[in-house]
Amino acid sequence: MNAIVAMPATFPVTAHTDFVQAGSVFVAIEGYADNGVNYIKKAIEKGARTIVVHHDTCLDEELSLLIKKQGVFLMRVDNTRLALAQLSAAHAGSPAKNLRIIGITGTKGKTTTSFLLEHILRSAGHKTALISSAKNKILGHEFSSPLTTPQPDYLQQFLKVCADNEVEYVVMEVAAQALSLHRVEGIEFCGLIFTNFSHEHLEFYSTLDDYFAAKNLIFGMAQEGSPILVNGDDVRGKEILMRQKNSKAYGFGSAISDADYASTYISSPAQAIDLQVNHADVQEQFVCQTLFGAYNGYNVLAACSMALELRVSSGAIQQGLTSFTGVPGRLQQHVLPNGARSFIDYAHNPESFFALLSTLRLLTDNLIVIFGAGGGRDIHKRPVMGSIAVEIADTVIITTDNPRLEDPIAIADDITRGIAPQLQHKITRQLDRQKAIEHAYALSSHGSIIARLGKGPDEYQIIGTTKYYFSEKQILQQLI
Repeated sequence: MNAIVAMPATFPVTAHTDFVQAGSVFVAIEGYADNGVNYIKKAIEKGARTIVVHHDTCLDEELSLLIKKQGVFLMRVDNTRLALAQLSAAHAGSPAKNLRIIGITGTKGKTTTSFLLEHILRSAGHKTALISSAKNKILGHEFSSPLTTPQPDYLQQFLKVCADNEVEYVVMEVAAQALSLHRVEGIEFCGLIFTNFSHEHLEFYSTLDDYFAAKNLIFGMAQEGSPILVNGDDVRGKEILMRQKNSKAYGFGSAISDADYASTYISSPAQAIDLQVNHADVQEQFVCQTLFGAYNGYNVLAACSMALELRVSSGAIQQGLTSFTGVPGRLQQHVLPNGARSFIDYAHNPESFFALLSTLRLLTDNLIVIFGAGGGRDIHKRPVMGSIAVEIADTVIITTDNPRLEDPIAIADDITRGIAPQLQHKITRQLDRQKAIEHAYALSSHGSIIARLGKGPDEYQIIGTTKYYFSEKQILQQLI
């Protein structure tokens, strides 16, 4: 591992007062829950010398006098989010220009694919960094990950640290909201992967078509001639392949047997991923012992295909797969004292529920599922997730999952609306998540599987506007 790598505590440009330093540019963004104008005074008190606001923002007399008295420069712009991205990049020296950044987007599979690809590249001898919803890394040094794709002030400083440490590849999850809100503005990608598309984020987008259109913005950010890999088995992926120049398909479907990266074999759900990949008239075998399930087959295939596009040898790719230890909070297994197994996963939409629970169903005759739904998020998926869980599992315990400003009881009601009357006997409500886990353990025995869905590696619960420490790993350790 290289010399100590650290993120700066303050930023030259920022939209959050926690990161303001003497001489900072503070961008006052009118967000969905709060308005940055309310924090201008605090930013000036901490040393901000430039304040950026939307062109039609009205400042009260007290604030206007403070700005004038302190000699602070007031900048008015048409789009504060875009300004944050552009100013952050400029003050950081446009570090993305000195990096090879690979963007991974899609509804599901972004995190696992990102972890796999970064690990393969690092195992092959490249200097790498990772930006993901689970954690961020630079040359193996880990940092917390507040968002799937960070805000531009953090992101540009992260990329600056990467450039300063001569990182070659940055593997980066790119969320649809990050594209809509200009978080990755100005970044050119040297490679793109589109994993799939399904129902998600209708709390933010009016329709699924709007959500899909946001995902597609990333293709306009690809460098000329850069590899673009698209899941050819996905319905929306097929649309992209038809219109996107230079895109290549990967997948398992017979309909794309002539795809650039077509796999002819995937192992059974209970075993390791074992792929026979055909590309450029060559057949390669890749085995990953630490992952299982058909949906993870797509993640392994996507990562291997991009590595091949980047001229990584098949031997180096397999070496990376062999040493891959998994992804925090993604189908992460714990063996319990009574012989049951508990899997934690970030699954929080209908398609992820079906894929994961169908896989686990094959491994046990007693499947217990614990889940809730995030407050302030898409309410339409809640009854669908409830229906899927109760159709597949033997027991479903409905609990909390970051209720935020919503009533946990109302969220649970939304979930149960999707459950048929004849299956209601399978469900239990326990809105205290710790007690829900303890109850699931009491119901389990040797051979049982407890699936804890929604939280992934997160060690907190958001109730109201407060983030409380909450570690499911710690709860399990108490059982063990």
